[in-house]
Amino acid sequence: MSILPRWRKRPIVLAAETPKGPWGGGDNNGGGPRNPWSLPPGGRKPAGGSGPRPTALDEFLKKARNAGGGGGGGGGFSGLPTGPNARMLWAIGAGILVLIWLVFTSFHQIAPQERGVVTYFGRYAGTLQPGVQITPPAPIARVQTVNVQGFRTENFPRGDGVNLALTKDQNIVDLTYSVRWNIANPSEYVFQLREPEETVRAAAESAMRAVIANTTLDQALGRGRTTIEAEVSELTQSILNSYRAGVRIQSVSINRASAPQQIVDDFNKVTAAQQEAVAAVNRSRAYAQQVIARAQGEAAAFDRVYAQYKLAPEVTRRRMYYETMEDVLAKSNKTIVEPGGTVPYLQVPGATRMPPPAAAAAPAPAPAQPAATTGAAQ
Repeated sequence: MSILPRWRKRPIVLAAETPKGPWGGGDNNGGGPRNPWSLPPGGRKPAGGSGPRPTALDEFLKKARNAGGGGGGGGGFSGLPTGPNARMLWAIGAGILVLIWLVFTSFHQIAPQERGVVTYFGRYAGTLQPGVQITPPAPIARVQTVNVQGFRTENFPRGDGVNLALTKDQNIVDLTYSVRWNIANPSEYVFQLREPEETVRAAAESAMRAVIANTTLDQALGRGRTTIEAEVSELTQSILNSYRAGVRIQSVSINRASAPQQIVDDFNKVTAAQQEAVAAVNRSRAYAQQVIARAQGEAAAFDRVYAQYKLAPEVTRRRMYYETMEDVLAKSNKTIVEPGGTVPYLQVPGATRMPPPAAAAAPAPAPAQPAATTGAAQ
């Protein structure tokens, strides 16, 4: 009674212990396709040319089984090799990887225009000069190369926009300029600023607006450009030095300075009015120079007369009197008759005055007949 249940369970246990794969069992007694990688019936492959010869894949799998201590079920390749030869291969492979890692992280080729900033565990340790340099491998040491000879250019504004600035005389000017700079200190450039290029742009723009705020419009448009560029370069360098940015400003160039497009017409009118004002000032100065020169000439003549007057006061006084009276009476149409037996000159009606000596050569009209009239002197 008790044997039957045990007998019934036994086939089930045997079936669980000998599962069949897709190629059937190892001895192929259960039917189905035979495993192509297993040995043929009898335990070995047939010799001679009557049967199939072992392929290269069979030889490789056989060596792998021998090196790794055999395979899994079915005689296949079930895992990585673990024998003495396999451990040697693993050691050689690991050594090669370590060597490659050491070569690529310890030897550094620094170009002539570059400098290498070295950090040990993220802390600055020094600067490498050009050439082949050796450092501890990563992650102990890391090297960041920086180009110290290449020049960088920042253009203001970016693209085709406008860059308006307010001048000292409350005018608006549109400026287009550029700033050239390079790296002077690699360690400060790498560690002191998070975004060095944006810092240079901000410092240069602040310096330009500060200088333009103390400059007139005429200076910004032409005659003061050289002075503005020098002041902006110096002020930008001062700002960056206070930041310890490790940057050197090479030059500042103003490419264009003009009035904004929206007020070009008004700006031209203002410019014309300013030019007219300058011309009026120049004319006034020329007239003032003429008046001053004439006054200086009269003062010099008076000084000469005074020198003669001091030598002979009476003669000089009488001469001055005669010259003055001659100059005054020459312009008057009057005849003065002094008393004392002088025959008066009677003005004849219709008669004309004698022309001046300059016109004496011209023919004089015939004198009219004197009329029988008497009168007082006129």
